[in-house]
Amino acid sequence: MTIYDEFADRIRAAKVPLRIRGGGTKDWYGQALQGEVLDTRVNSGVISYEPTELVITARCGTPLAEIEALLAQHSQMLAFEPPRFGPESTIGGVVASALSGPRRASAGAVRDFVLGAVLMDGRGEVLRFGGQVMKNVAGYDVSRLLAGSLGTLGLILEVSLKVLPVPLRQASLRFEMSEIDALTRLNEWAGQPLPLSASCWHSGVLSLRLSGADAAVVAAQRKLGGQVLADAEAAAFWTSLRDQTHGYFNGGTLWRMSVPSHASAIILRGEQLIEWGGAQRWLKVEDDGEERAAAIRRTVAAAGGHATLFRGGDKSVGVFHPLAPAVAKIHERLKQSFDPAGIFNPGRMYAD
Repeated sequence: MTIYDEFADRIRAAKVPLRIRGGGTKDWYGQALQGEVLDTRVNSGVISYEPTELVITARCGTPLAEIEALLAQHSQMLAFEPPRFGPESTIGGVVASALSGPRRASAGAVRDFVLGAVLMDGRGEVLRFGGQVMKNVAGYDVSRLLAGSLGTLGLILEVSLKVLPVPLRQASLRFEMSEIDALTRLNEWAGQPLPLSASCWHSGVLSLRLSGADAAVVAAQRKLGGQVLADAEAAAFWTSLRDQTHGYFNGGTLWRMSVPSHASAIILRGEQLIEWGGAQRWLKVEDDGEERAAAIRRTVAAAGGHATLFRGGDKSVGVFHPLAPAVAKIHERLKQSFDPAGIFNPGRMYAD
């Protein structure tokens, strides 16, 4: 009996909901956890990796650290820089959570790198998507649809990801400027042929990372000016943002605000940190509750975005931004198609 047979038997015999779980490094993310744990770590290992083709296929329980170490041997990387919230983080959790790091604005999101996936649905059936260009009847690219689904559609058994070469050169710059000035500059620079691969504004300081060919990075440094960071200091800084070990992320209730990069400063009580050229804005507050959550979401919606209660706080207000009725109906139909009995991670995204 294979591990897939064991998974299928467990799913078909389930009398209570199942909580799909890898290393558990993101157990805090989403609504309250429910169900018996279905541990994916027994399904581990890289299935195939062809550096010349820039594609890696791995089982869901494979540690992210193992994959990154293998890619590093060939000077390649997961360009979306998934946060490593702990050494136990697995590639299945990376895809299911769809969280990206500082390079997301320039390289793309997790779903942009998902080429294919093997999924076990709520009936215990194995479905293959992506590589065989298989789609469901509604025409969705299901392999990408799994990114960010938090295990609510099924058990990701395998995933194929596009990888990219590590940039030949990187340099980081710092500028002292206000939030308004930083947002203005970031939007101006975004329209120019500059090798920007990451940005962060916090406490009156704008940090930039340049990545690419030697000539492009050197030319950009000359054009932009600013204080050049030592390589070790720069690497430590961007890693602290990626893995959220930066001091900003300590304590308080953390909201993630996704808005158009050209949106002006969002006036809310609390401490902010801005990434992704202005498109991702973090808000750390010391108070929470229904009224506070509603005020944050109204303000962010007025700016053309949405707000997620990322970590801490009162989850009864809803972790994710409420869905429009039409979108909610699509979510319901997808859930019914893949998990008709509702056994996978119930309520992880929305309480109902």
